[in-house]
Amino acid sequence: MPIYNAQILKIDTAETRRYAGMRNTADFDDEMLESFCEDARLFLDVKGIWQVYDYDGEKNFVMSDPVFEIKGDSIINHLKDCEKVVCLAVTVGDRIEQEVTAEFKNGGYACAMIMDAAATTAVEQAADSMEKVIAQEVAKEGFKTIWRYSPGYGDWSLNEQKNFFKISDAKEIGMRLSPMMMLMPRKSITAIIGLKKTSAGEEKISAEKKSCEDCGQVDCQARKI
Repeated sequence: MPIYNAQILKIDTAETRRYAGMRNTADFDDEMLESFCEDARLFLDVKGIWQVYDYDGEKNFVMSDPVFEIKGDSIINHLKDCEKVVCLAVTVGDRIEQEVTAEFKNGGYACAMIMDAAATTAVEQAADSMEKVIAQEVAKEGFKTIWRYSPGYGDWSLNEQKNFFKISDAKEIGMRLSPMMMLMPRKSITAIIGLKKTSAGEEKISAEKKSCEDCGQVDCQARKI
């Protein structure tokens, strides 16, 4: 049950602008965005956790206790040829959400909107950093990582979040799950990462990168392409 604790030294302003739905506007210059992002960064409390399990690709079972069945063509195809999986959870905590709510109540709508987008960017950055750490660790055992995939992506039902939440041990880092299968704190992620054996001569530390091209949610506001 490795625990991940790390600081985010800088929140990506370009990604923040994208999550705020402003990538094609000039409503805020980079200097103002950086100021709001720095304000948001001060309220982050990054925590992550992951578990490694064997994976039965014939039955599509994660060999956790209890066994977790993978359902959905897209996620099954995503994990094709994987021998193990990593089930992870990461959050940036409640404080940033409380600050965003306070800004809205006080009429600081622009600040609240940007800080909310910055928090989304921050949890994605935290998950990316975790992936790099995981890739380094599993490379020692001869595996490469396949980019993370979360409940709710493609045809992997969000209803699977309930059981996946348990096998990722998300509760151990203070995360909760609402009756509607929404993660709390809101700026949190659960995801699965497939592990494939590296081929002879292949880089020991390698990862197949994620891309919006691989996701069927073409109307997503956060889509990069």
